[in-house]
Amino acid sequence: MAGQKSELREYLEAFVIAIVLALFIITFIAQSFVVQGRSMEPSLYHGQRLLVDKLSYRFRPPGRGEVVVFRYPADPRRKFIKRIIGIPGDEIMIRDSVVYLNGRALAENYIYGPTYGDWGPKKVPSGRYFVMGDNRNNSDDSRFPDVGFVAKDLLMGRAVVSYWPFRSVGILPLPDTFTK
Repeated sequence: MAGQKSELREYLEAFVIAIVLALFIITFIAQSFVVQGRSMEPSLYHGQRLLVDKLSYRFRPPGRGEVVVFRYPADPRRKFIKRIIGIPGDEIMIRDSVVYLNGRALAENYIYGPTYGDWGPKKVPSGRYFVMGDNRNNSDDSRFPDVGFVAKDLLMGRAVVSYWPFRSVGILPLPDTFTK
């Protein structure tokens, strides 16, 4: 009988350790995220599953072109996914379907159609980020007051890997526009 107790205790201890480890990873290192809606098409699709890196922004600031998951400012229980277009100090303007970053037109071959409507110019405030969906005309993003410039403390992390569906498995690339 004593052998059964110790075996049961070993299973229980292993289970508790696994739960604590999983909670640590989800809280501080990485978390799964499911894309909801069409705002990031053609880069990401509804139902696509991603791994979100929650660690790197503790050591470096978010960068232009990165896809981030953040808490929706109007209801922090909801999570949004968008691409960072502007970082603190940048000037953003949209004119004649073209997004301008610091006076330079962005060559956006990753978006779903032209960006309708004019916006700005506006400077991104300190500690905040300008985000947009890749499906610009089907995206609630920084152009609209309910989202606005997103505070750094609302950023949960950056989407780095797609793991489902199988045909989309891989690392999420940074568009050429932001690597030059």
